[in-house]
Amino acid sequence: MNSVIELLNNHRSIRKFKDEALDEETIWTLVTAAQSASTSSYVQAYSIMGITDKDKKAALREISTQPYVEHNGHLFVFLIDYNRHVELSKDKGEPIAFDKTEQLIVGTVDAALAAQNLAVAAESMGLGICYIGSLRNDMARVIEILELPKGVVPLFGMVAGHPDHSGSKKERLPFEAVYHENTYQPVGELKDVIDDYDTRISDYYSERTDGARSDTWSDQVIGMLGQKQRLDVDGVLKNQGFLGQ
Repeated sequence: MNSVIELLNNHRSIRKFKDEALDEETIWTLVTAAQSASTSSYVQAYSIMGITDKDKKAALREISTQPYVEHNGHLFVFLIDYNRHVELSKDKGEPIAFDKTEQLIVGTVDAALAAQNLAVAAESMGLGICYIGSLRNDMARVIEILELPKGVVPLFGMVAGHPDHSGSKKERLPFEAVYHENTYQPVGELKDVIDDYDTRISDYYSERTDGARSDTWSDQVIGMLGQKQRLDVDGVLKNQGFLGQ
């Protein structure tokens, strides 16, 4: 196993950081690494915003509810961004549209690939990271706080910094449950594999919390997906010019 694969396989989320801001050189290194990710048709339909303003970080923490959104080495917010393309098209007299699902997918994938590049770069430098999907708890408010124009939406944040704890590695689904070769394998044929995985995850939670928690992966995700979440996102996307009006 080479060092890159070992780094990838050793990932864990870090949620507590030393009170030490990342310097400009480190931020530049991380963002340029993010920009080296693949991008669909060279569109580069994303931007990355760094948040250092204390009031803005506090406001974003209120939306997320997570303290590490405010207390970290640096807070990045990953955006789908077609605003630059719209403004450039005005200069060239060639109007563009980004209101179809395809453009939303392209921007989402571009931003996610860039973010993962940044995450791996950060971990290779001894830093810790944690993705912040909870900024979508109130996407409209995030747009207001960050003063984002039409054609731009916040997808998620990422905190990075010098770890103040080691975190814990959480086992992913077994290879057999994720990889399908040529034909999609019915979930029923994988029941034993997933049941065994559920048992290990239950044991993991029980050990980590001294018995206070022992739910399985299946119970956890089915319970979450069974709830209606973030119903405002569709409307916010449309208000920003995505998915038609």
